[in-house]
Parts: sequence; structure tokens; C-alpha cells
Amino acid sequence: MSNSWWEITVLCEPSLEETVFWRLEDFGCSGTATAKKQSSLEIKAYIPEIKAQLPDLEALSLWLKQDALILGFPEPVSHWQLMDEEDWASSWKQHWQISEIGDRFLICPAWLNPPENNQRLVIKIDPGSAFGTGTHPTTQLCLESLEMRLSSHPENKIIADIGCGSGILAIGAILLGAKKVYAVDTDPLAVSATYSNRHLNGINPENLAINQGSVEELLELMPDGVDGIVCNILAETIIALMPEINRLAKPTTWGILSGILVTQAQAVTDILEPQGWTVAALWKRQEWCCLQIRRAVD
Repeated sequence: MSNSWWEITVLCEPSLEETVFWRLEDFGCSGTATAKKQSSLEIKAYIPEIKAQLPDLEALSLWLKQDALILGFPEPVSHWQLMDEEDWASSWKQHWQISEIGDRFLICPAWLNPPENNQRLVIKIDPGSAFGTGTHPTTQLCLESLEMRLSSHPENKIIADIGCGSGILAIGAILLGAKKVYAVDTDPLAVSATYSNRHLNGINPENLAINQGSVEELLELMPDGVDGIVCNILAETIIALMPEINRLAKPTTWGILSGILVTQAQAVTDILEPQGWTVAALWKRQEWCCLQIRRAVD
């Protein structure tokens, strides 16, 4: 018998996209699909039936309305329906198409073929039940930042991907030539999706190690540190993890941090500098930003 999923649909003002996305992720949803509907935005998200009951969904709808009122926007309209796993997978196929990211990447859904004569690095993704399809600005910013960081001598670089989601950033780093990536996520569904996408892209397990957990697991695997750190989660989680992340860093280590709203950038920066990091660049897209950081040089 297939598992059932709640499909949650939110119709809202476009300016509320990042707030709705954050609220859905905090609620426990996995994967999102966004579409323009005239002057509004339709956001779909998914969560296993076993993780949410009707009172939970009603509470989510109330939170979304409260968020909008606080920000001075009209209330979003939310509704939900149950669907089996096959229908859930089909829903993804209707909303998600091939997309180019940065100068080098082509993100290709697993059920589609890249265009003929494509010269880009192809990342094939079946998101399963994990975040990370390449459509969200934070994922795009991270992939573009990886392009820059791995533009020279990538074959020597060992990378840590904290909160790997679907594994899209880890796979991107390998395709850019990184020697090895260690990917971790606390969500077993994300770990499963990353395993599947590693296989889908023909990545050697020797080059991409996947584990359930967080920074502590990485410290056990790499006590001597890493060359680069990628972390695309929420600003609050990044702030909480920074003392542990510091232990992964060598004097030459760089980092790419995203999942950060522009309004949260200063709070993240404020905790980085006292811990020996310098913000080398801040890239923005819509209401989101990505911090490129490096160890401060005395």
C-alpha cells in the first residue's frame, strides 16, 4: 500500500514567498513548487500524512494568516488534500522543468532528458521527499558560489555539505571537480534522497559520502577539517551551529552560507566576525542572500 501525502496549496501575494516558504519548511514540509497565478503566487508543498493531522494543518493556515497580517499583506488562502505517492510524484512533474543556473549548471528533472548539444554540467534530480530542486533562490546562489570557489584546483578540495537536502549542492561540487564531499542531514528522508540522486548522477560513493546527522558526524569523519563548507539551511540554525562549524575549519577554509533572508544577514554577520570569519561577499536574489565567508587573516 502506497504512503499518503498532504498536498498543501497556498495562494498569496508574491512578496510573501519567502515567509510562506520558511513557515512550510518549519512545519516539516518536504519539497515545494511555485507558479504565478495572475497577480498572485501559488505555492505547493508536501508532507507525509503521518506527520500532520487536520488540526495541525488548520494551525498552519492560521500562522500563515498571522504572518501576513504582521507584514501588512492580505491574508493568504490555504487548502490541502490527500494524495497517494504516485499522484504526489506526478504533481512534481507538472511544475518542474529543466533550468540553467549560473554559467555552468543545468538542473534536469530525472524524468526529462537534457537538450541536445548541451555544454553545461548536468545535475539530474529526483527530489523524492527532500528540499533542493534548484528552483529556490538560495540553492541557485549556492551553486553559483560553488562555481566561483571551485574555479581553480578543485581536484584538491574536500567539502562539507551541512543540511544536504536532495544532495544537489554536494553533487554540484563533485561535478565541478571537488575531490570529495561529505554530506549530512538530520532528516532521514533527505539522506535517502541524496543516496538516490548520487546513483542517478553516476557519482562514485568514494567521492560523495552521505550520513545522517549534523556537524558532530562530520567532525568524526574529518577531524583535520575541510577546505570548504556549504550550508543552505535557516539563519537561526546557522547561528546555532557556528561554534561547531568552527571546528571543521582550517586557516584556509571558506564557507558558503544561505537560507538567509536579507533582513537576517546582519545577525549572521554579527556572530561570524567574533568567531574569526570574514564575509568576503554577499549575493542577493529576491529576498534571500548568500554569504561567502573565509577565515580572517591577522
